[in-house]
This record gives sequence, structure tokens and C-alpha cells, in this order.
Amino acid sequence: MRVAFVGKGGVGKSSLSGSFARVLAEAGERVLAIDSDPMPGMAFSLGLEQSDAGLPDDAVEEYEEDGRQRYRLREGLTGTDAVEQYAQRAPGGVHFMQLGKARGPQWNNRRQHFGFQRLLDDLPGDGWSIVGDLPGGTRQPFLTWGRYARTFLVVIEPTPASLLTGRRLARLAETARAPRVVAIANKVREPGDAERVSSRTGLDVIGSVPFDPALADADRLGKAVLDTDPDGPTATAVRSLVQTLQKSEEQS
Repeated sequence: MRVAFVGKGGVGKSSLSGSFARVLAEAGERVLAIDSDPMPGMAFSLGLEQSDAGLPDDAVEEYEEDGRQRYRLREGLTGTDAVEQYAQRAPGGVHFMQLGKARGPQWNNRRQHFGFQRLLDDLPGDGWSIVGDLPGGTRQPFLTWGRYARTFLVVIEPTPASLLTGRRLARLAETARAPRVVAIANKVREPGDAERVSSRTGLDVIGSVPFDPALADADRLGKAVLDTDPDGPTATAVRSLVQTLQKSEEQS
């Protein structure tokens, strides 16, 4: 399974993607969780302390092709090797990697960015499930950071701003010829909220996550909601979402 969570900033992508990765790993999958969102969050929802560390500089080498500067994993380092050597281990057995913090006089993380792209391109299609937390908004999520994904999960709150972002993402997906793009209605308070998300964005809603005060409490503590409230509404909804996607893949 290769899924990427995308949506407006602040809608709960990081909380849901980290929880999703853990549930998937607990179901027996070999999971790589990738945080390409420059705003921290996925690590906490996995149950890890936040770290700015990404791929080390010596894992990526520069080379020139057709007069242009390019980047690749260093000679002899495969995508699988890079995950095994540099990923953090999260609860449930999840391998976690994130884009390192931009550093230097020009606040540049170009080497990190392209190193991660090469890692994902090189990771074998079989044997790994990838769960990604993409940057918020509509900046080419289907062509750059999320190009590894077979399913894009657009996280949408039933609010005007989030619905507008969801609709724009749906249109962008059509232009980019993205693979499967579906929605998750998050922070649902009313019975008709999920239907509203679907009708306003044109996306199929395959999961609904209720508004959950326990999630806000976990965020304030910097903890995973699966640890602070393992049988609560968010954890239950994420487990249901994982099962839905697993069944969908089995049928496809």
C-alpha cells in the first residue's frame, strides 16, 4: 500500500497519517512513514520525539548531466539500504524518515529534497508500504513529493477554507492524471458533514473521523493519540480506514 495524505494546512494530516502508519504496521505490513511537510507533526503522531535530522549529507552525491547539477544516492546505497541505515524506529515497528531542516546561509535543503526523491524512486514496489504526510496546500502534490503514491487521501474539514482546498486538489489531480484520489472527512461534528465534503469537492469520501477532544489533548502533549486514547474515536476511525483501503486493494 502506498498512500499520501494531503490537504489544507492544519486539517489534521499529520495526526491521521502517523496513526494510519502505525495501524498498518501493527497489521503486519512493513511500513515506511515519510514526512515531507516542513511543519513538524508526523513524528509526534507516531509516538516519536521530533527531530530535524534527515538524510545525512554523505548519503547524497552531486553529479552533472547535460550541463545541469543533479543529485542521487551515493554509489552503492540503495533505497532499502538508506531506510535501514537512517530511518528512526517508531512504535509498532514503523520506519520513519523526514525531510531535514533547511540549513545554511541560503536556508537550503535541496540536497535533502532530491535525496529523498531518489530514495523513494529506488525503493522496491513489493515488500514496503509507504505512508506520506505531504506539505499542506496545492503546490504540485501529485507530481513531486507524492508521486510514489497509488492513493491520495485528501483530508478535509467541513469548513469553507478546507472545502475550497479540497476542490482545488480534486481539479489538480485531474490535470496531473493522478492515480486514485479520495477524501477523508475529518473533525466531523454533524451527520451531514461527510456528505457535504463529497458534494462540495466531487471526491468520494471513504472515511469519516469525528471531532475528538482527545486528539487535541494528545497534540498539546506531543504524544500519539494511539497511546493516549487507543480505543477512542480517532483510533477507531483510523483502523476502519486502514481496513477499507486494504479491502479495496485486495479487490483491485
